[in-house]
Amino acid sequence: MDTKIKWGIVGPGKIATDFTEDLKLAPDADVAAVASRSLGRAQQFADKYNIPNVFRSYDELFNSDTVDIVYVATPHNFHKNLAIQAIESGKHVLCEKPLGVNRAEVEEIVAAAKANGVFMMEGLWSRFNPSVRKAKQMVDDGIIGEVGYLHADFAFYALDRSMDSRLLNPELASGSLLDIGIYPIFLAYLILGMPREIMAKSNFHENGTELQTSMLFHYENAQAVLYSGLTSKSKMEAEISGTKGEIFIHPRWHEADSCRLEKDGKTQEFELPRQGNGFVYEIEEVHQCLIAKKLESDLWSHQNSLDVAKLLDIIREKCGITFPFEG
Repeated sequence: MDTKIKWGIVGPGKIATDFTEDLKLAPDADVAAVASRSLGRAQQFADKYNIPNVFRSYDELFNSDTVDIVYVATPHNFHKNLAIQAIESGKHVLCEKPLGVNRAEVEEIVAAAKANGVFMMEGLWSRFNPSVRKAKQMVDDGIIGEVGYLHADFAFYALDRSMDSRLLNPELASGSLLDIGIYPIFLAYLILGMPREIMAKSNFHENGTELQTSMLFHYENAQAVLYSGLTSKSKMEAEISGTKGEIFIHPRWHEADSCRLEKDGKTQEFELPRQGNGFVYEIEEVHQCLIAKKLESDLWSHQNSLDVAKLLDIIREKCGITFPFEG
């Protein structure tokens, strides 16, 4: 591998735009290629970010020698096939969350990565956010005692979007759960682990898209109350409450710039402003793994992705969330 790590962008949409801007902030990153099913769209993206290699198909990028790693930023339903194609071409992969539409897809991707000996990670960027990491560290250090309650939500109004958008088109694995519900689920899992029982209810659009889901994760000595929705906004402040104190990750908590500890009648603020759009920390983790020749991250491992996919599957089954392209 050269001094700089060469990245290829797969699917030049909004999230890829934010991610590429942050790649430009990483001194050891080289944005070397972009691919889209639309050559014009790929060329426009390349012109904006001065990317030298432009491909009219994903296969052309995967089979080229222009990149070390690809960032898959397409709608959810394309993740599995594109990740596996890239992996089988010998490319390392960072794939946007959710890694797969269901656990079976995640299992296939993980198996392919292991079989081909390449690095693969789900792009769950909040795991690397400094405020989230600070909260996790305080919990691990026992600063708030035993956690008994966690609350996290993620919601915004999306009913004014096109019915062909990834949020509202069932053929693109639409709905709140996979797109944003994964964040509250991730936080509960990060702090409390796998629950003993899950209760969940959803409301749906007339076209079958899940629009809002409330979840309760039940643990032996704790509960997590979680919510995702596309019908209105929510506060989006995460609360982690223990026997000795509370931690608040400030809105919007999944991309927070600060968190707060309340304990013994005192308040302590931790100001941890993000660099760029917030993807810098995820990129740094990927680079550290690649330099160390690791095939997965210790902070967000293959097993972590499999566990969260299992939780999503359980919720989908309980709520009746299905997609037309599934069996």
